[in-house]
Amino acid sequence: TGTYGYSKPTFPSHTPVNFATLLTGSLPEVHGIDDGPMRAVGMPLDKVAVPGFRSTARKVPAIWKTLDEDNMKVTILSVPGSTPPEIKKGVVLRGRWGGWGADFFALNFETKGNLDQRVKQGLASKLFYFGPQLTQYIDPKPATGWKNIPVSYSFPLEASLTGWGTPVYVYIYDSTNDQKNNFDRVAFSLDKQRIFADLIPGEWSSWEPVILQWKADDQTVDVKSDVKATVIKLGNDGFYRIRLFYNNLNKYISYPPESADMMTKEAGPMVDFVDNFPFQLGFYPEDKKTFMQEADMSFDWHTKAVSTMIDQFHPNVVIHDIYTPNQMLTSPWFMKYVDPASTDYTKASQEEKTQAWNQVFDMYKRLDNIIGEIIKVSGKNTYIVFSSDHGNIPLNRYANLNNLFAQKGWLTFTIDPKTGEPVIDWKNSKVIYLKMDNVFINPNGLDGNYQRSSGQAYNDLRNKVREALLSLADDNGVKPAVEITNWEDAQNLLQLDPNRIGDLVIANYPGYGWSENMSYDLTLFSTPMESGYKQAVDPNTPGMWTPFIIAGPGIKQHNFLGNKPINHIDQYPTLMKALHMNIPGFVQGKPLSIFK
Repeated sequence: TGTYGYSKPTFPSHTPVNFATLLTGSLPEVHGIDDGPMRAVGMPLDKVAVPGFRSTARKVPAIWKTLDEDNMKVTILSVPGSTPPEIKKGVVLRGRWGGWGADFFALNFETKGNLDQRVKQGLASKLFYFGPQLTQYIDPKPATGWKNIPVSYSFPLEASLTGWGTPVYVYIYDSTNDQKNNFDRVAFSLDKQRIFADLIPGEWSSWEPVILQWKADDQTVDVKSDVKATVIKLGNDGFYRIRLFYNNLNKYISYPPESADMMTKEAGPMVDFVDNFPFQLGFYPEDKKTFMQEADMSFDWHTKAVSTMIDQFHPNVVIHDIYTPNQMLTSPWFMKYVDPASTDYTKASQEEKTQAWNQVFDMYKRLDNIIGEIIKVSGKNTYIVFSSDHGNIPLNRYANLNNLFAQKGWLTFTIDPKTGEPVIDWKNSKVIYLKMDNVFINPNGLDGNYQRSSGQAYNDLRNKVREALLSLADDNGVKPAVEITNWEDAQNLLQLDPNRIGDLVIANYPGYGWSENMSYDLTLFSTPMESGYKQAVDPNTPGMWTPFIIAGPGIKQHNFLGNKPINHIDQYPTLMKALHMNIPGFVQGKPLSIFK
């Protein structure tokens, strides 16, 4: 009943960049979000200087602030860049990854064993590679001090799974009475006395109330929350892989604080999205079942949330995002079976392709269910807009650029043998790649506060790095570097903020991705576990385009915009025109010609 077509994202096609573009109608040169984990001139490279998911990183206001100032009440749910809150009249519920409030991510716990799996994960066991630990490795030990426990026919084991300051004790036992070590069940307790769940692999517990600890500045805050447990994998010998999912909503990550209890009471504890970034599910075959169960719980919650938000908060505007579709399409299990551009597509059986497509199609139907709920609570004067920040394309190979720079003698590092994490010698390193599209260069070393270098030595080294990147080729002859831009040209050519990028900005060939990974063997190319991605790809690649649909009063009906995409920056001024509101001066987009 409205206008529909494609929309083209903004380089480097990463979530925070595109959200900032959609929500301001401007490009990174104006809104300032060049990436997620941004480094900045005058700050050390070993830590993130400007978190791109924080509202404070933006240099111009998002649409909700403009609407709020015009006396419109806005409810924002799970939208990157919405926290810390910028509005006064409306509601903000968990602005994803904004670094604001008590945000409790799901955690995996696994037997440490010989450390192989821990070393394999390396930095990828941490949120966005530098945040909290998302998978912990803890060896079980003989169980002691338990009361009211089930009978075990092998000597039971236990482990203390401490997440967010609060332990959940697990009792790993054998219920089979078959004269063998055959551990098959796990009991869960908060005090070793009352068991709140007794599970076999693949089962989930109900929600259990729990008090978690949030470290804020130099104090620890107790937070009322809920936890839900599942056993992903359990070996006969007592090997375990367990996941604890924590309610994603509480008063410390909501504005106003009481809105969290109002939502939880009606919609239940929040399951915002499946898995984490980087993904923690995908290392074992059993992980897929857990992934799909968690995805379903996410869709269930978001579907309930639509009417709950309307009933509880009575907003004029709702801006609502769900991340689970992206998680599915970038996970190990789908893109390689549904997109012929994947190098694994021809290797897959028809059964694998059919199963994957059915599951992806079901995901789209679950999205459609959410749209149905939106329609139910919408009046005849409501505008409904459906959009996305980026598409997804198959990821076939990683180019390990830091290994390349180490081979050239420009980067020096060691590997922690217990964790697999690299330890960089910044003083004796001259070149490094840091997500998502930046290469930092200084012939005098990269330690201390980063400053742009200059002079003949700098220019010579930068030219050598450019040459090395352009000549890098995979075994099949593909050269993944398709465009390399000097920092001083990036604003003119890529519309990026020049103060928040590396000395070189690099774009990759579709199907290839840049990796920060470092290894002793200095392997230049590797096969990723993920099967889809979007970062640092030319937005003109059709797989990167997104849907754009708008319906409502005065909008042309059955109006297809054609196969050529609009630009993301044009969505904001189009919405403002529909609402008969002034378009701010910083907006670079133009309203679409879709009005009757």
